[in-house]
Amino acid sequence: MPFPLPTRRGFLAGLGTAAVGLSFGLSGCHKGSGKKINFYNWDTYIGKTTLKDFQAASGIDVNMSLFANNDELFAKLRGGNQGYDVIVPTNDFVQRMGAAGMLMPLDHAKIPNFKNIAPEFQDVAFDPGRRLSMPYTWLVLGIGYRKSKVQGVPDDWKWVFDSPMYKDRIALLSEAGDLCRLVFKYLGYPMDTSDPAAFRKAEELLIKQKPYVKAFHDDNGQDLLLAGDVDIVIEYNGDIAQVMREDPDLNFVVPRQGSQISSDCLCIPKGAPSPDLAHEFINYLLDAKAGAEISQTIQYPTPNAAAKALMPATYRDNPVIFPPQPILAKCEYAKYAGEAISRQYEEIITRVRAA
Repeated sequence: MPFPLPTRRGFLAGLGTAAVGLSFGLSGCHKGSGKKINFYNWDTYIGKTTLKDFQAASGIDVNMSLFANNDELFAKLRGGNQGYDVIVPTNDFVQRMGAAGMLMPLDHAKIPNFKNIAPEFQDVAFDPGRRLSMPYTWLVLGIGYRKSKVQGVPDDWKWVFDSPMYKDRIALLSEAGDLCRLVFKYLGYPMDTSDPAAFRKAEELLIKQKPYVKAFHDDNGQDLLLAGDVDIVIEYNGDIAQVMREDPDLNFVVPRQGSQISSDCLCIPKGAPSPDLAHEFINYLLDAKAGAEISQTIQYPTPNAAAKALMPATYRDNPVIFPPQPILAKCEYAKYAGEAISRQYEEIITRVRAA
């Protein structure tokens, strides 16, 4: 049976001393072997006992700090590694960071649990041969909503991008590339378009919609929804699946136009202080039992076939965690299109938020 999940903001506090070595910076005292790694991760993106279990198995402490989105992760490391050993960028940022020389090649001989990964995730377009990354999760952006407050099922991006219906009850995600690509999808453009008209129309649409938007959230849209601060939010399927276990009035849908599929990955940044220990940690995260414990907690779809086999049917058959194939067929992976396009995304969202 799934264990009760605390709220997103209370999650890390709820771990307490169970997470050996857990802290919110790169400093701190560590006991035991003296071996430690610094892990830079998303919020609520680790199993309830994963860090404790890894410490017990390896004698290595994990010092985990958090970032809010890929833009923040990239900016933090662009000027040089500040002491991180393992990071969790999304697939297009694996490409972006790889192109910028910010990631270390992985030694597959030190990651034997790679065999647990489903074949379709072992060789991917954004990282051929998994030279720089190991798959951690895959995920889909969609709309989380409160059923009692929303009239019908919001299965169209129009509900959040092009409608005054839920003024001050809408939250959009803040990550520039993701938001722009979803607007392109709604406007009928390919998500990886470089058409200047698409960029202009996307900016105009978001500025027009902004008066009806309560917040641009930093990976905490489900918090806003659960707390009743908003009634409709763009968020990832796993985040909404987490809070649906706490509140049956919440639901999730991938709009009919399709959406963005992403894959969050485990990487070792260039200049990592302890690359051998980083490999050991990544290998542990790809273990079947450890992977199942992570998935049980975070409720994201796993690319780890051995871990998925250990999960109950309530996870494997959940249409929020694993959306139906017909809608997934309309979804696209985010692609890194170069620094010029990335800067355009950021400039558009900066102007929208300042409007």
